[in-house]
Amino acid sequence: MPTIAVDKADLWERLGKEYTTEEFDRLCFDYGLELDGDVCLRSHIDLYPLIRPLDRQQKRWKRRSRKACPLNALYDLLCTEGIARALSIFSERAPTPTYKLAYPPGGEDDLLTVKIDPETSKIRPLFACAILRNIKFTPRSYASFIELQDKLHQNICRRRQLVAIGTHDLDTLTPPFRYEARPPKDITFAPLGKTQAYTAEELMTIYESEKHLARYLHIIRDSPVYPIIYDSKDQVLSMPPIINSEHSKITLNTRNVFIDVTATDQTKLDIVVNIVSTMFAEYCVEPFTIEPVRIIMPNGKSRISPDLSGRRMIARASYVNSCTGLKLSAKEVATLLQRMALSTSVSASNPDEIHVHVPPTRPDILHECDIMEDAAIAYGFNKLPDKFPATSTVAQPLAISKLSDVIRSEWAFAGWVEVLPLILCSHEENFEWLNHEDDNNTAVKIANPKTLEFQVVRTTLIPGLLKTIRENRSHPLPLRIFETSDVVFKDTKRERQARNERHAAAVWCNKTAGFEIVHGLLDRAMRMLEVPRIGSEDFKASTGYYIKETSDPMYFPGRAANIFYRPPPEKHGKLSSIKQSVESALRINHDLIIGSLGILHPTVLDKFEIGFPCSALEFSLEPFKKQTQKVWTNDD
Repeated sequence: MPTIAVDKADLWERLGKEYTTEEFDRLCFDYGLELDGDVCLRSHIDLYPLIRPLDRQQKRWKRRSRKACPLNALYDLLCTEGIARALSIFSERAPTPTYKLAYPPGGEDDLLTVKIDPETSKIRPLFACAILRNIKFTPRSYASFIELQDKLHQNICRRRQLVAIGTHDLDTLTPPFRYEARPPKDITFAPLGKTQAYTAEELMTIYESEKHLARYLHIIRDSPVYPIIYDSKDQVLSMPPIINSEHSKITLNTRNVFIDVTATDQTKLDIVVNIVSTMFAEYCVEPFTIEPVRIIMPNGKSRISPDLSGRRMIARASYVNSCTGLKLSAKEVATLLQRMALSTSVSASNPDEIHVHVPPTRPDILHECDIMEDAAIAYGFNKLPDKFPATSTVAQPLAISKLSDVIRSEWAFAGWVEVLPLILCSHEENFEWLNHEDDNNTAVKIANPKTLEFQVVRTTLIPGLLKTIRENRSHPLPLRIFETSDVVFKDTKRERQARNERHAAAVWCNKTAGFEIVHGLLDRAMRMLEVPRIGSEDFKASTGYYIKETSDPMYFPGRAANIFYRPPPEKHGKLSSIKQSVESALRINHDLIIGSLGILHPTVLDKFEIGFPCSALEFSLEPFKKQTQKVWTNDD
């Protein structure tokens, strides 16, 4: 949830009015911001540009979709300029600005050009740029300009991995520019903050100990070529995404700013270049004008950057009314949308339709529902009429969830502690460390795991329980923990090629193995599920459970057993009774292996760094779902 620190005096000046804390809190609340604090000594206020449910005596919780996705939609509110502009338009103190491209006197023929080398496709192939002419920075606006870049880098740019921004004093450079990719030993320049020139290889070593830049080195370090931007005199502008050059750094005296943006994602590239240029175009001599640049692609084609055309969408007053419960005309809806910085006009052919122009500063608007929500915010969420829904339903828990709660409650009452480990684990933890082999047909694997700890979706609950014991070895013995949750298996018969299965598992750790402890825990669970215990040779029993010795390598030899469950037969009158009698006489059964229990093998404990013997129990709850669902349905 990003917090934006705003200079209070600067914001009051931009809004044209001084607010009390209560007045400004109300304005922010109405628009979709939360006032986090008002620190008078440092003369700034903190804003949350993300709405969460507020603990206020209001009629409803107020949420805004563009604020619900901080990594996708906050960019026009990440700086003082954007916040002040949005609140001024919302308060009807200022009109919606029109962002436009300002071409040189000679038109497109005089545009500054950037040529992209084909080698950049090996590292960061996408490029965009813009020019802010005749800009006038103040210490406040300069600091805001730098801060916006940092916030974008940490936000949509994913710490510069997807997008990187560079800003330069255009008067120190000689166009045209070239965006190339060269071997690191062939790149030499003086980076920002240094007067001595270094090769790119040397910079990688120097910045290893630099706290701010060290986190970005991995993005290009292992690449055979590094991205680099030159002017016509071979002066380096920047080596994205790491550092700009000292030669072209911007200062308070900078009048013409060249913005370069490199990326690996086209959508995020377009958003970033538009946000940076439009937020600070108000400081140009002619406000909200941006000079475009011609980019010559590797294939010889060219395009103009940035693209400020925005998007045109159609909204319907009837749709807005159906979602909000209002009875507004298209003209009234259009007026509301204008308070949200959207240009609108009512269709001449269809009085229900509203033509909406979405500016380049609003990448959060993707669908008509986003326009509807903006209209609701402008109208006032707390003014929307209250009414009961046309249909009413009563929630009911899923059978498997209710079944899990029964097991969870009983084991907790027995003195066991529930844990909630992660669903993802390493391949070794799920297989090798349990002395199991991967047949490549069981586990769902992550295609590009970020770390070795999250390679597969677990197929058993045991690794998570053992890791929990490992991290709590300092606690007094015995340690008795359990989990009731899902595991995942490959299933080619399903549309999604996988299925979830609810399991219950427990591990006992003490100075003695405690096989009888986990056995008793199993008996307690089955008693609560009203499943009787039967013998493995009792073919006459219609239903029940029993255990039978097994040789699972996860357990100590001779100290392990599989858990068998015999589902109750389907009742179809006398025919089913005859069938059951025949199968019993022929010693035929349809018993299911639902789990196992036993004393864990010493090699398993050694790999999980556990120095005491442990006994484990795990079984599936899925076979009991149908049996218990009928009982609970009748009870409910």
